[in-house]
Amino acid sequence: MNEISSIGTPGEDLIEPVIVPVEAYVSKDYARAEQERLWRKVWLQAARLEDIPEVGDFVTYDILEDSVIIMRTGPDELSAYHNVCPHRGRRLIDTPAGQRNARGNRKSIICGFHGWTFDRQGQCTFANHADDWQGKLTAQRTALGKVSVDIWGGWAWINLDPDCGPLADYLGVVPDMLDPFGLQNMRYRWRKWIIFDCNWKVAMEAFSETYHVQTTHPEFNAFGEFRGWARKHGLHTNIGYEAPKNMDENQAKLRIGSGEDPRLSTAEMQLFTWENANTNTTMTLVAAAQRLKDELPEGTPAPQVLQHWLATARADDEKRGVFWPVVEPAHTAKSGTAWQIFPNFQIGHAVNNMLCYSARPYGADPDKCIFEAAVYELFPAAETPATEWEYTSAEEWPPVLQQDFTNMQAVQQGMKNVGFRGTQPNPYMERAVASLHYNLSRYMGTGAPKPLD
Repeated sequence: MNEISSIGTPGEDLIEPVIVPVEAYVSKDYARAEQERLWRKVWLQAARLEDIPEVGDFVTYDILEDSVIIMRTGPDELSAYHNVCPHRGRRLIDTPAGQRNARGNRKSIICGFHGWTFDRQGQCTFANHADDWQGKLTAQRTALGKVSVDIWGGWAWINLDPDCGPLADYLGVVPDMLDPFGLQNMRYRWRKWIIFDCNWKVAMEAFSETYHVQTTHPEFNAFGEFRGWARKHGLHTNIGYEAPKNMDENQAKLRIGSGEDPRLSTAEMQLFTWENANTNTTMTLVAAAQRLKDELPEGTPAPQVLQHWLATARADDEKRGVFWPVVEPAHTAKSGTAWQIFPNFQIGHAVNNMLCYSARPYGADPDKCIFEAAVYELFPAAETPATEWEYTSAEEWPPVLQQDFTNMQAVQQGMKNVGFRGTQPNPYMERAVASLHYNLSRYMGTGAPKPLD
């Protein structure tokens, strides 16, 4: 078992100010070392299960030079294989030009070089002129290399380390905190990807804290103060917003607007969020918010506005066959708004939708990454939209995300400035940033945050 899966760090709470060295973001040597020391040692979210519902369905996942085939090999069975022919090393399944990955259904996998053929269990069923090897082509030597694969949250997870520990151990408290939200029941509303000009850590960190909201997204200031927190859980972290005084703890996640009339500000915030971010809400929530002014009298206290809004939205969804899980308000508050799954996946959860981000290196260039975002929602079975990963240029993403992109590119440029001394994350609101680098340093052997004197 790979014991590093269960690492903790000195000072679990990470409440003291630290400075993070810049090498993890800009060093070419660090970027090259990540493949062996990090990406081949951790569990990675590699596919959504609804993309491979039938036996024989497969998707590919690439991380630097490594490529993996994830295939449904039985109604309740997944297998994962190294995407390489054991004969001469040709990649077995090519990614179509311009696509994020390959996807399809196959009864067998045939190498395009010499025609070696493999069944769904990874066994070689045909090697032309096999007798020429004088009986040395054993089943073990010709089989596809297996990759560890497991399931949680509606995703397939892979680990390239043959000695890795179980996924459940790696995830730690995450399933206990997020299983009540039924993530596996949600389906894509949209999914986009882009090759972006920043390090993958810069991309992930742009969304792993709430400290930036007031300045980067000033439009939201009209709807309230977004004071946030971050907490560490071993390898992983979660973030959330503080609920206003005397407010139901659900307000920590599904927020209503502030001001003299929360009926109106909530309607305005929901419509703005839908039109400018297209995340973290649904049309059901938007429509229910628009009716608040007609269904509640002026002067209704904010807690009652929140309860009415959520209750009516839940009832609206139930009428169309969408049933939200019931999660205790205290659990909702404790779970926060998003979880950062080490090293490169974020789950922004709610009872009826979620927003997920991931980022991975683009080649060995520390200044580029593949950035992905996907919005999920609960849909009636007959109304689930058909989606694919769409490559989208930066200016075509929702306006709120474009604001984040501006920061991401500028941060990457600024970190290479000779005058930059290192990142100094907010110890309370940006704790997830420091945690990421504490854990990265345990894998990479360098780059640990240092206490500020």
